This record gives sequence, structure tokens and C-alpha cells, in this order.
Amino acid sequence: MRRNSDERDLDEIVQLYKKLRCKMKKKWNRVLPFQELISDRWELAEFLKAKKDTSVYNNSYIYGDVRIGRNTWIGPYTILDGSGGKLTIGDYVSISAGVHVYTHNVVKSMLSGGKIPYERKRVRIGNNTYVGPYAIITMKSSIGNECVIGAHSFVNSKIPNNSIVVGIPGKIIGKTVIKKGKVELVYFDKKH
Repeated sequence: MRRNSDERDLDEIVQLYKKLRCKMKKKWNRVLPFQELISDRWELAEFLKAKKDTSVYNNSYIYGDVRIGRNTWIGPYTILDGSGGKLTIGDYVSISAGVHVYTHNVVKSMLSGGKIPYERKRVRIGNNTYVGPYAIITMKSSIGNECVIGAHSFVNSKIPNNSIVVGIPGKIIGKTVIKKGKVELVYFDKKH
């Protein structure tokens, strides 16, 4: 049976995927989706005008006015939505997999049948900050420097420097202490 050119092209793509997958597994002990194997996270960061030594996964959704500092990692399956106002992410920040950051809110607009405009406010994430997987950060939020935002947390307010935040809504449960190059996580409730 004779195969058409689409089938041959698909076979070539599959063979390329297998070859790249094997190289990645051998070199880094990782198995990634095809789109990540053919993209360059550092090149994408450079295209986005992020600062030096930053990487952005190919499957991140990035809209509007998003500014990313240096030595920052934007993980897979993230949404960085600067369409409602400037979204600023500092230096040495880790935005973990699945994090969503929004600079707008459509709730009142939808409830009013479009009579009320979308709400739009900027968001800032400070330097030396870790944002855990699947956290959601909403418009008007401002996260200080040297903060930890726990996995699945919901941030909708101003978070001061050196805070540890967890929960829905996010609550400060501790602080980060950085002295002489050492980092300590201090929890207010000793159960952590």
C-alpha cells in the first residue's frame, strides 16, 4: 500500500521526537513533551526581553505587559497575564508549574451584563521569591522580596518582604530570615 506525503511527514516527526527524547533522557535524565524538546527556554526568555539567565517554558501563556528579571525560572503550564496592567517579576524568582498570575478581573463586568468595565490593576512579585505550584495571584497583589508562596495558595493582597504565605486566601504563617548567607524559614505555629 502506498503512503501519502502526510503520513511520511508524520513518520519523520515521530522519528525526530524519539531521537530528541532519547538525547534528553541520556543527557539530563528527563522525558519532555515534543514542544519542549524543539524549543529553547532561554531563547524564549530573550525574545520576551527578560533579563539575563532567565528561562521560560514553551508552554507558558504570556499576555500583555510582562517584565521578568534575571535568573528567574518560569515553569511549565503557567499563565502570566499582564493584559490588565503591568506584571513585574523580580530577579531570582521561581514561578513553579501551573502558577497563574492575573492583572485583570472580569467578574463584575460579566455580572453586570458588560455595563461595568473589566477591573485592571498591576501585580508585582519581588526579588528572591519562590511561588509554589498552582498558586494563583490576582490583580492588585504585591509580593515583597524574599517571600515563599505555598503551593495552591491564593494571593489577593499585599504581602510584605520576608513572608511565608499559604492557603486560600493566602495568610502569612511565618517569615524568612536571611543572615550571613544562610536562609531560615521561621513558622509562627511550630507545627510546620
